[in-house]
Amino acid sequence: MTDQEARGCRDASGEGASGGVECAALDGGLPVRSPYGFEWKTRAAFFGIPLICIAYGRDHRGKFRVAKGFLAIGQCALGGIVIAQFGAGVLAIGQFVTGLFAVGQFALGGLLAAGQFSGGLLAVGQVVVGIYGLGQVGWATYLWSQGRTDMEAVSMFYTIKMMVLHQGGITFGEVLRGGYDWGTQTLRSLFK
Repeated sequence: MTDQEARGCRDASGEGASGGVECAALDGGLPVRSPYGFEWKTRAAFFGIPLICIAYGRDHRGKFRVAKGFLAIGQCALGGIVIAQFGAGVLAIGQFVTGLFAVGQFALGGLLAAGQFSGGLLAVGQVVVGIYGLGQVGWATYLWSQGRTDMEAVSMFYTIKMMVLHQGGITFGEVLRGGYDWGTQTLRSLFK
């Protein structure tokens, strides 16, 4: 019996020894590390989407594995809450991310983006692009930076700070509702 057979490994491609090898977990937990990475999903799903999905590496064909779930974690991920190097979701955290709310080195957010390079309706970071921007440099309708201070931007970011710190905080639902109302008003004003 080979070492791979002892660990419960099987041919993942169905092509004999030339295909990829997937190994079962030794303790019933996560799979044994293989040169092809791995993917794990919860059995529980909502509308066919796993609640949690973790994936990294490549499959036996050489394609990147993509984590897809309400909570998706991996090198590449899509879902509700995403933690990834490259990702897209409602709330995305990572290196190159996009979403309604995005936090990362390069962040593109529908409502809020925070990162070294960020773009969104509200953009916070070193280099910003958006309607309201807070950063070292940027291109925004209302910008608060070292070289330019628009009082509309100061007022917006100061109001957000006051809401979060001095009124006992705000709920996530209130943030979504306020962001939706503000976003729709802003989009309507662009087409007047």
